[in-house]
Amino acid sequence: MDNIIGKKLDGRYEIQEIIGIGGMAVVYKAYDSIDDRIVAVKVLKEEYLKNDEFRRRFKNESKAVAVLSHPNIVKVYDVSFGDRIQYIVMEYIDGITLKEYIEQQKVLTWKEAVHFTVQILRALSHAHERGIVHRDIKPQNIMMLEDGTIKVTDFGIARFAHSETKTMTDKAIGSVHYISPEQARGSLTDEKSDIYSVGVMLFEMLTGDLPFEADSAVSVAIMQMQENPRKPRSLNPDIPEGLEDITLRAMQKDPSQRYQSAIDMLEDIERFKRNPSIHFQYKYFVDESPTKYVDAIKEVKHGDGLEADDYMNKKLDKNKKGKKSNFLPILAGITAALVLVVVAMIVIVLAIKGALGTGGNVTVPNFVGMQIDEATAKYPDFTLIKTTAYDATAPVNQITKQDTPVNTSVKKGAEIKVTVSLGSQQLTVPTVDNTDKTQAIATIKAEGFTNVVEQPQYNSDVAVGNVIGTTPEGGSKAAATDTITVLVSLGSDTGATKPVPKVTGLSPDAAIRAIQDAGFVYGTTTLEYSSTVKSGLITRADPKEGTPLTVKTTVNLFISKGAQPSSATTVKVPKLIGLTLQEAESKLGASKLSVGNIYGVSDLNGIVTDVNPNEGVSVDIGATVDLTVVSQASSSPSSSSKS
Repeated sequence: MDNIIGKKLDGRYEIQEIIGIGGMAVVYKAYDSIDDRIVAVKVLKEEYLKNDEFRRRFKNESKAVAVLSHPNIVKVYDVSFGDRIQYIVMEYIDGITLKEYIEQQKVLTWKEAVHFTVQILRALSHAHERGIVHRDIKPQNIMMLEDGTIKVTDFGIARFAHSETKTMTDKAIGSVHYISPEQARGSLTDEKSDIYSVGVMLFEMLTGDLPFEADSAVSVAIMQMQENPRKPRSLNPDIPEGLEDITLRAMQKDPSQRYQSAIDMLEDIERFKRNPSIHFQYKYFVDESPTKYVDAIKEVKHGDGLEADDYMNKKLDKNKKGKKSNFLPILAGITAALVLVVVAMIVIVLAIKGALGTGGNVTVPNFVGMQIDEATAKYPDFTLIKTTAYDATAPVNQITKQDTPVNTSVKKGAEIKVTVSLGSQQLTVPTVDNTDKTQAIATIKAEGFTNVVEQPQYNSDVAVGNVIGTTPEGGSKAAATDTITVLVSLGSDTGATKPVPKVTGLSPDAAIRAIQDAGFVYGTTTLEYSSTVKSGLITRADPKEGTPLTVKTTVNLFISKGAQPSSATTVKVPKLIGLTLQEAESKLGASKLSVGNIYGVSDLNGIVTDVNPNEGVSVDIGATVDLTVVSQASSSPSSSSKS
């Protein structure tokens, strides 16, 4: 999707370059022309735009991150879920992934590993407290800034704790080297699944190796479910024992034996940091007595001279040598009876099908556009099997689709699958009162609303830039296509002054928004020439930028028409007589004229004695001027007397 590089999304985000490619999306670096900042724009790949599952996951990511606000979690500024393009605008992180850092360093010091793990756990604790389970924690999804700050990214397969928690086994998601055993087998997943993944990352940072490696992803998944990892100290003896204990507890196969929360794991890490020589005496249930399968036999008496295994072998030998078994004749009888039953059933089914077929065939009509009740009553020869779907273009209970084509010949009573409209999807408007407007708009869009607009208002109770409320109000129902108006506070309507914001160089829309956001009233725009500002952009404000004004004061804007073109079409022939030919050519060029015919000599050092047209005469720009030139010798006084 690199064809969007150089384009501006929604008239705001100027796409500059690709900075990452994932399984379902491409991430671009972009410039936000309204907020004057660099952002990251995550765009769903074109091939997944029609895939409901990928669209759901993409929207789920924006919903998940929209409710999070933590210094170790990437921020989301804006979302857009159009039919032709879907994207999420996020905080731009100028750094590398933790995976890249591990590959560079091979093995991290235990202090570095702990430093990164603490930040990741703090981010997860924040998410878990708000009901969000990441489910794809891996170093590829952890960004690291130059100062060592960690940012958790990519909530693409995150889920809300109150939503469905089971993943089908043939669709286990997450990266196989880092997923928990329950995630690999498709069982219930919760916050402890993220804890397991953190344990795997800690193992990798401390040892430079992954705990489980195999030739295929399936083999790795099986190892995650069945095998215990090697002890980290067997790969790197420099790892403190207490940190090894923490790593292995996080990676316990049984979720009940892991840390039960990110806070629990953080507490043990803090204990370890205070005393790096600590050794945690974790106790895990281990069945020391493997299950044994024994035959129900009589007690072996002392003196029989046989151990239990010998007794079993003797008993088997005796059975082999005993009388002929009745098993095969019985099996043959059962098989014959089953064959007779199957044949009888086939005959009955064929008879029933023949009886049904005597009614003849009927032609499928066009059900689309009819009400489901009307279609059922009008065409009793068909059995309509309905599924429902939201459709803003069709009224409730209207048939919008049928799987069997019109005019197809079918048996009477045939089942015809039809899709019936539920009308416009009614969504719940989220409550975003008293939150930052950017975060509020992202939250509303994440719920599925496509038309969100801002409306500034004065309000002394709500901080400037925060949301007063919405129309419709939070908690009410509205169609996905309805306009949701976000009322944004301008602060108290008092006599306090504010400076006119900087608008020079902005687009008119951005400048007007800046004026209104500052609490001023936009007045008029006037076109004017400017040799310094590109055509179409704002050249200045009136009153000028920085001027302190009371709120509600009108501010006018001026838009550049570009540089002013020259209106002159003629020029006067300059004074040339007495100059050398070289000087005359230079002066004519400066006057936008050129040399025409040269009479006499063409010596550059020759002296101009006559011009045509005469000096001072107005001529068109670009006209030619004829010159009469004599050599310097012939123009001297002594030469004239001799002649």
